[in-house]
Amino acid sequence: EVLTLLVLMYPLLRGLALHLHSAVTGSYIPGTHSIAFVNCLNEQIARDIARAIMDKKLAAYVNILPKSSALYFWKGELEESTDILLLVKTRTSKIGELSNYVRSIHPFETPEIISLPIDQGNPLYLKWIEENVPRD
Repeated sequence: EVLTLLVLMYPLLRGLALHLHSAVTGSYIPGTHSIAFVNCLNEQIARDIARAIMDKKLAAYVNILPKSSALYFWKGELEESTDILLLVKTRTSKIGELSNYVRSIHPFETPEIISLPIDQGNPLYLKWIEENVPRD
């Protein structure tokens, strides 16, 4: 039974150990922050969504990338269009809330909202993200 308990507790204990190590050494825990990608129909919608994300403090920084061409399947048909892409820098713990919020305000039926964890980066920048996105 002790072994079962240890196996079940391992992820929690490992997480605590990583946070303690990070606090002591000042090193970054990979995956603590993420970049979310959100596609938008045009620049006005992109600006509106970016501002709404920032107003809710769901991100520290949002890039609005210029118009790009896109090819995708929609309802079985190959489509071609243009869109604007948002790059949203935030805490990984905020991705669920960010996704729910963007879906609630986005005009697309199925908006692209995907994220990738940040493995490493400038420690000062990563700390800045943390300071500008409140904890849960």
